[in-house]
Amino acid sequence: MEMDEREMTHLPLTLAVCFSAGLLLGFAYFTALRMTADLIVGQGRPLLALGLTLGRLGAMVAALYLAVLFGGLALLAALGGVLSAKAVLVGKARRAGS
Repeated sequence: MEMDEREMTHLPLTLAVCFSAGLLLGFAYFTALRMTADLIVGQGRPLLALGLTLGRLGAMVAALYLAVLFGGLALLAALGGVLSAKAVLVGKARRAGS
């Protein structure tokens, strides 16, 4: 499938928006994952842990589905944002543990 000229002019903006949205989604997702792990390890409130799990998975599915609607490159940009957020948070956790 080929892109027309109008789609090509909007591509850089679409990719930037998808990457930024993926970055925000990634920070939210992995922060919620950390909170869920802390609740499980600390024998905290199981319903809150379940709610966080369902919420983060639902948000990830919905956001990536929206990215798919804009095409494969948009999906890859969103995924790149999510993975960038993961790298930042893992690096931060390693520095805090050292």
